[in-house]
Amino acid sequence: MINQLKSEKNKIVFALNGISTEFANAIRRSIYEIPVLAIDEVEISRNDSALYDEILAHRLGLVPLKTDKKTFTLISECSCKGKGCTKCTASLVLKAKGPGIVYVSDLKSKVVSPVYPEMPLVTLQKDQELELVADARLGFGKNHVKWTPGIIWFRAYPKIEITKDAEQCKECLDVCPQKVYAFDKKLTVQNLGACDLCEACVEKSNGIKISSSDEDFIFYVESFGQISPKEIILESLDIIDKNMSQLDKEVNKIK
Repeated sequence: MINQLKSEKNKIVFALNGISTEFANAIRRSIYEIPVLAIDEVEISRNDSALYDEILAHRLGLVPLKTDKKTFTLISECSCKGKGCTKCTASLVLKAKGPGIVYVSDLKSKVVSPVYPEMPLVTLQKDQELELVADARLGFGKNHVKWTPGIIWFRAYPKIEITKDAEQCKECLDVCPQKVYAFDKKLTVQNLGACDLCEACVEKSNGIKISSSDEDFIFYVESFGQISPKEIILESLDIIDKNMSQLDKEVNKIK
């Protein structure tokens, strides 16, 4: 069972019940098999800036890009056989002259655009120029972090038991950094999902017992902007399903 706890533009938090730690970790790791677009090659024809070509290329590679992934094919699966064509490669052109700050919005393309246009790339002084062509391709985070669409992490869902010995512990309410408890005649739990198992309350009263679930987990999904957090989760689950189907085929081959 899935229970959404929090949702923002590029971040969601949800609880997933009735799974194993291994399956939870499989969801986390599957994000590195989601294909996203990133700059893979840069041809710099002029660079008068203070940054070396290698540093500039590295910064360009980490710029999150958004596009319709359905219009592109993985270069390893493209009919051009790795040469680079419009089916698998998107070109971005940058021409800038100082003085001023060069932003990633200065990268021009008909099919690709930066997720965060106001991200600064480099500063040019008077009469300094920068000219380059960057090729973006689909790739996987397992090969390089620039192809990672976001991050997923999880923790075990907490369990809190308040015995009669701790029902009047107002100090337990005050020391909790996550404001898990409420007090109305007696101590109660009002925000269980926020507990991070710090056990500050346990130090105040032995009547509180905190443990973690073996089959319930809280997931945090944060997108870098190429695709939404919801898409990250759905694609991660699809990847797990495909991998398990492939494993099943391989096992059936064994006689």
